[in-house]
Amino acid sequence: MFRIFGPPGTGKTTTLLNMVDKALADGVPSHQIAFLAFTRKAAHEARDRAAERFNLVAKDDLPYFRTLHSLAYRMLGMRDDQTMKPEHFRELSATIGMDLTIIRQDTFADDDIKTSVSDHPILSMITLARLQKKDLRRAYDQSDLNYNWIEVDYVSRAYQKYKETNHLLDYTDMLALFIKEGLQYCPQFKLCFLDEAQDLSPLQWDVAHGLEKKAEKMFVAGDDDQAIYRWAGADVDHFINLPGGSEVLQQSYRVPSTIHALAEKIVSRISGRFPKTYLPKKERGRVERVFSVLDCDMSKGTWLVLSQARYMLQPLENELRSMGYLFSRFGHRSISEKISMAVNGWEQLRKGEAIDVETVRSIYRYMSGNGKKVARGAKKIIANEDDYFTFKDLKESCGLLAPLDEPWFDALDKLPSVDRAYIVAMLRRGEKFNAVPRINLSTIHQAKGGEADNVVLLLDLSPAALLTANDDIHRVFYVAVTRAKENLFLVEPEDLMKAYML
Repeated sequence: MFRIFGPPGTGKTTTLLNMVDKALADGVPSHQIAFLAFTRKAAHEARDRAAERFNLVAKDDLPYFRTLHSLAYRMLGMRDDQTMKPEHFRELSATIGMDLTIIRQDTFADDDIKTSVSDHPILSMITLARLQKKDLRRAYDQSDLNYNWIEVDYVSRAYQKYKETNHLLDYTDMLALFIKEGLQYCPQFKLCFLDEAQDLSPLQWDVAHGLEKKAEKMFVAGDDDQAIYRWAGADVDHFINLPGGSEVLQQSYRVPSTIHALAEKIVSRISGRFPKTYLPKKERGRVERVFSVLDCDMSKGTWLVLSQARYMLQPLENELRSMGYLFSRFGHRSISEKISMAVNGWEQLRKGEAIDVETVRSIYRYMSGNGKKVARGAKKIIANEDDYFTFKDLKESCGLLAPLDEPWFDALDKLPSVDRAYIVAMLRRGEKFNAVPRINLSTIHQAKGGEADNVVLLLDLSPAALLTANDDIHRVFYVAVTRAKENLFLVEPEDLMKAYML
């Protein structure tokens, strides 16, 4: 394996994609290139870029641009009915008398896998032990799980028996079975690329080494300094200590010099890292300490507000609303698309414009029926999705009773008062509330790979983080400061004894 180390902003993934482009341009058949990523988003980005540049059909011509789990699923010839679903966890819960139904869709899933994962602490620990290739009892003894060993052992045995009885697999089973049986069905590759290698667990590294035997050349890319998923089983030391050649991408195109200097201070605290030459871009940038997030003027530019834990951002969300800022919190807009559509749609009608049927439905959702704003029984619009309506059309044939001269805050009388006040505050500030938010609130983990002109970083640490290994915390805050393209604002902590010191 040849390693490519990509510090923040050096274009690691772009470098890999350029290598894919060159291989395709040199005549390497697309089905002899594998591009494997930790997340679906990264795999699809590579696939779609290559497809667009070389006029290929993404899913047909680039079949091996996918996640590791998706590759295992494909090579094992699995079907959808062979994977764990919410109903299976519910049935298992009823059988063993313990609720295991804390369900989420796995973020590493691909289009062809529709399965669910239980976030119950016991099942999470069982999965982690398997990913780390640890004995379950040893993993339990090293954990702070608030369950006794008898309960853990009972759930582990019951879960395994349930899967065997019903011929079902979870994600970890797919990887283990792929190593055991699926590799023989894997084709030979001219090139195999593996991105975000610092996040791979020992079991996933077994998959990677199996694929190495199937490839003429294999490139693994990552950055050990950004390995912030050790708590999820990532084995960064394996990446650091891989034999073979390596290349370090030295030039950052994101991080300016003053912020880079702070990042280097943080990264120097990490023990056992791979030494690198890492250069800032020529701009100076700025690092400033503030007492509150509200000391920052967020009226222009893009902003990323980062915290180590989710709960730390809740008070700020309320403050930003009162100040009339449009923002996104953990990927969700601060004002819903439906409300934005209804308000804008009503104002479009008042200007004499036509709106589509989905917008009409959004407007009617926030209007009183029963003959007040909309005629009784008229809220259910029956129309083709490509139909358009003017105010006159709605008045004459769709039961609209609200007069044309009513502004949105009167016409949409079922709009919650808190949303009404928030929209008014945004309009006063001059925000376009149907725009893409400039301000994003996120945990540091969720922001990995992201960037913004301005980064606001809360230095507070959660109780759990105070118990975390030092190197892991250093890496988390290294990732945080290197999201900034121009300015970094460090928010003074509430308690210096419970903070990351910078």
